[in-house]
Amino acid sequence: MRLGIREDAPLIAKAGRAVGWSFASTAIGKLSTLAIGIALARLLGPAEFGTFAVAMVALLAVLSFNELGVSLAIVRWPGDPREIAPTVATISAGTSLLVYAGCFAGAPAFATAMGDPRAAPLVRVLALSVVISGLVATPVALLQREFRQDRKTVADLVTNWGSALTSIACALSGMGAMSLAVGQLTGAAAGAVLFFRYAPQGLRFGFDRRQARALLKFGLPLAGSSIVVFAVANVDRVLVGALLGPVPLGYYVLAANLSNWPVSVFSQPVRAVAPAALARLQGDPRAMRRTFLSTAGLLAAITLPACAVLAGVATPLIRLVYGAVWQPAATVLVWLVLLAALRILFELVYDYFVVLADTRVVFTVQVVWLLALIPALYAGATTAGLAGAGAAQLAVAGLVVLPIYLWELRRAGVPPARLGARLALPVAGAAVAAAVCVAAVLLGPPDPVVLAVGAVAGAGALAALGYRLRGELRELRTAPAAPGPAEPVPA
Repeated sequence: MRLGIREDAPLIAKAGRAVGWSFASTAIGKLSTLAIGIALARLLGPAEFGTFAVAMVALLAVLSFNELGVSLAIVRWPGDPREIAPTVATISAGTSLLVYAGCFAGAPAFATAMGDPRAAPLVRVLALSVVISGLVATPVALLQREFRQDRKTVADLVTNWGSALTSIACALSGMGAMSLAVGQLTGAAAGAVLFFRYAPQGLRFGFDRRQARALLKFGLPLAGSSIVVFAVANVDRVLVGALLGPVPLGYYVLAANLSNWPVSVFSQPVRAVAPAALARLQGDPRAMRRTFLSTAGLLAAITLPACAVLAGVATPLIRLVYGAVWQPAATVLVWLVLLAALRILFELVYDYFVVLADTRVVFTVQVVWLLALIPALYAGATTAGLAGAGAAQLAVAGLVVLPIYLWELRRAGVPPARLGARLALPVAGAAVAAAVCVAAVLLGPPDPVVLAVGAVAGAGALAALGYRLRGELRELRTAPAAPGPAEPVPA
C-alpha cells in the first residue's frame, strides 16, 4: 500500500489523508503511553510530579518562541519552500542555542521563584530539548507543507515511545522526577533523527540576508504572539505553583494533562493540517470560510462528547485509574475539561486568522486574555484553591475571549449565527452525554460501572452526531480547491 500522496491529487484529498495520518499518530501515541503515564504517576506521586511540572513550565515557555516563528513561513510560502529552508534552519538553530544558554543560567532563580529549588537540574536537562526543537523545526515544517503526515506519524511514535519507556525505566531505578526529564530528552532526540531522515531535503544550513529579513519580519510578530499564547496557556501553572506549592501543582498538572486529551487527540491533528489547507484556499475566500465552518462543526462533533464524558466521570476516573492519593485532582479536572472544549474552537479560529495574516486579531486576543486571566487566577486560587483556579480560567474564556473572537469572525465574513448553527447539534449531544454521566455518579454504583456508562454515553453521542453531520463530511470531501495558485499573503 502506498503511504504517500500523488502530487496531482486534489487539495481536499491531500488534506484529508494528512488529517487521517495526523489523527492516527496522535491517537496511537496517546493511547500507547496512557498506561505508562499512569504507572509513572503511581511510582512518583504528587510531590515528584510537581517538581517535574515546575521544570516543564520552563521548557514550554522557551519552546514557544525559540525559533522566532520563522518555520511557519515554510507552510505559507507561496513558492518552493526549499529555497528558504536553509535560512530558516540557520535562524532556528542559532536562536535555540542562545535560548538554551539563558535557560541554563536562569534555572536556579526560576526554580526558587516557583517554590521548588530541586527543579533547577531538571530545568537544565529539559532545556536541551530546545536545541533539538530548533534543529527539527525546518524538517517538520517541510513535512507539514507536503502533507506527509504518514512520515511524521512514525517519527512521533518513536518520540512518544522512546520518552515513555526511558522515563519508566529511570523511575524504576529510583531517579525520581529526573526520570521524566531524561525520558523527554531521549524521546525528542530519537524522533529528531527520523525527522532529519524523512524531510524532503534533510537538514541543510545556509543564510540569505534578504530572505532572513523577510522571514524575521514574518516570524517575529508570531513569536511575540506565541509568547503571549504560552503565558495564557501556562500562567495557571506558574501561579498555582507559586501560590499553592509543588504538591498542589502536581495535582493540577495531572488534571490539566487529562483535560488536554480531547485537544491533543482530536484538535492537534486538525491543526497540523488546517493552516496549510486553508492557505491554499486563499484565492477563494468563500470556499475558505465554508471549509472553516465545516471543520469547526465536525471538530466539535468529535471532541465535545469526549469533553462532556471526561467532566462527568472526573472523580471516579481519577480514583480508579490513578489511585486515591490523586483524588484532589478531580476538583479541578471538571473545570479544565470544560475549558478544553472552548480551547478547541479557539485554536481553530486562531489558525484561521493566522492564515488570513491578521496578526492584529491573533495578538490582541491573546493580550486581552492574559490581562484578564492573571487577576482572575490569583483571586480564584487564593480563595478556593485548585477548583477556584480552574473556575477562573473557564470564566475568562467564556465571558471575555469568546465574545471577542465572535466579533472578529463577524468582521472577517463569518457570522456568529452560522457558526452557532454548526455547533448547536454537537453542544446538544455533549449535554445529553454529560447528563447521563452525572446521573450515573449520583446513583453511586462502583467506579468501573460509572466509567462504562460514561463510555457508552460518549460513544452513543458521537455515533448520533456522526450520522446527523454526514452531509458536512461529504461537503468537505467534495469541496473544490481554489482556482489557480494562492496569492502571496503579506506578513
